[in-house]
Amino acid sequence: MLKVGVLGAGHLGKIHLRLLNESKEYELVGFYDADVMNGTAVAEEFGYTYFKDMNDLMDAVDVIDIVTPTLSHYDCAKKAIEKGKHIFIEKPITTTYKEAEHLLALEKEHHIKGQVGHVERFNPAFTAVKDAIHEPMFIETHRLAEFNPRGTDVPVVLDLMIHDIDAILSVVNSDVKQINASGVSVISKSPDIANARLEFQNGCVANLTASRISLKNMRKSRFFQKDAYISVDFLEKKVEVVKMKDAPEAPGEFDMVLQNAEGLKKQIYFENPKIEANNAILDELESFADAINNNTTPVVSLEQGTQALKVALQIIESFDTKEI
Repeated sequence: MLKVGVLGAGHLGKIHLRLLNESKEYELVGFYDADVMNGTAVAEEFGYTYFKDMNDLMDAVDVIDIVTPTLSHYDCAKKAIEKGKHIFIEKPITTTYKEAEHLLALEKEHHIKGQVGHVERFNPAFTAVKDAIHEPMFIETHRLAEFNPRGTDVPVVLDLMIHDIDAILSVVNSDVKQINASGVSVISKSPDIANARLEFQNGCVANLTASRISLKNMRKSRFFQKDAYISVDFLEKKVEVVKMKDAPEAPGEFDMVLQNAEGLKKQIYFENPKIEANNAILDELESFADAINNNTTPVVSLEQGTQALKVALQIIESFDTKEI
């Protein structure tokens, strides 16, 4: 079992603490929180060991799980890596691309492994169809959330949209060529609503929308590719897979057949991939343990987390914030 320590005992940090404490892959040594009152309260309520000194915790473990506010990610990760500790770091990896690049250099220098907490990669709806997504040419995503003060310290692109950016980059094997985007600040100092159009070198286009002031929650992505349409509902954990193939010469009574202007006939059929219920956060944490123990590349490497951050920051840079 890998000895692990958690930095940050806020809302998400407490979830990580509970799951790591239950996991058979890890031995939870303890946690650190800069707020002594909160750290003491969490320790008393749940029985986890509270370290008042971050360095003492780092020295006692093999893995550091960083669940602190984004602004402190870089400093925490840098210190842990320099101590030779493997790091799991919540998304976004850092606040600047330069910081993320430096962490990549440190990762190689100190021969440690790192993973970024892009939890939607472990969403059972996405994992059920990921292998069926081949060279998509148009992608549309909507990630809408009801207002929550948590997360408003960063633009909605870094808070919400980055989930979809990472998922898209994981299935589009091409570099981003051009970005057009717009953002609007409604209640926060940073944009609360954003829309971005990504054009890739291979011709794929992705249209992303994110909002954190919606009246309802929605997390849907649609992938369009040759002879297939794939819809992923990350919130409801449902998928729709509609495919086309050459129509038989003598279609059956219930076969759905389309014919284009040139007379080409295609048969429409549906696939229903099996969706396995899971705890995505536990899965991502335990997959990281597997990567360490088996010396393999983490599912969401620091490099992939850095690429997602790079695109997110380019989106932010591409629009002038509007206020209403």
